[in-house]
Amino acid sequence: MSLQLFGHPFSSYTMKALIALYENETPFDFRILGPDHPENGAELARRWSIAKFPLLVDGGTTVFETSPIIEHLTAFHPGPVKLIPADARGAVPVRMLDRVFDSHVMGPMQAIVADALRPEDARDPYGVARARTALDTIYGWLDQTLAGRQWAAGDAFTLADAAAAPALFYADWAHPIGEDRTTLKAYRARLLARPSFARCIDDARPYRPFFPLGAPDRD
Repeated sequence: MSLQLFGHPFSSYTMKALIALYENETPFDFRILGPDHPENGAELARRWSIAKFPLLVDGGTTVFETSPIIEHLTAFHPGPVKLIPADARGAVPVRMLDRVFDSHVMGPMQAIVADALRPEDARDPYGVARARTALDTIYGWLDQTLAGRQWAAGDAFTLADAAAAPALFYADWAHPIGEDRTTLKAYRARLLARPSFARCIDDARPYRPFFPLGAPDRD
């Protein structure tokens, strides 16, 4: 049985999993979620009662949460692109940066987007302001940390970059990276040009009108 990935092309975390699959040209069936495919939603809920995505099915094994999905692919469907170094000395910084991008970039970005989806009388300006401050802080840290690096953890494209790509893609829409953050902006541009992520961006273009803050006329 081939691998099955349940998700949606416009979903940031689905993109993260797709990058890993595309990087190694791993064959899989994409089970797209949405009103046009109710059977996929029903199967997702049957396999994971929380019904959040992405979710990977590999024969009799079900894996949810994006970083474990990529860990599973690395262990059981390896390819030429080693997204997680085999040695702990190299793997720990990659896993650390993966959590940084998910928690400290994706997290505040999602708080801003979620607030825009609320009814006007239920908005949380204080929470949005805190999220914007958090993004400014992590943008500054990343701008310094990534100096002199081609990719997040060094010269090789890894799990950390798979996390960074959708996180920075959408975060810059929600709260633009300052023009003075030249290192971070250049890194984001390299991510957008990476073929695996460029494919994700192109596949998600039809859904841009659904971005609640209004998708900028760029990227």
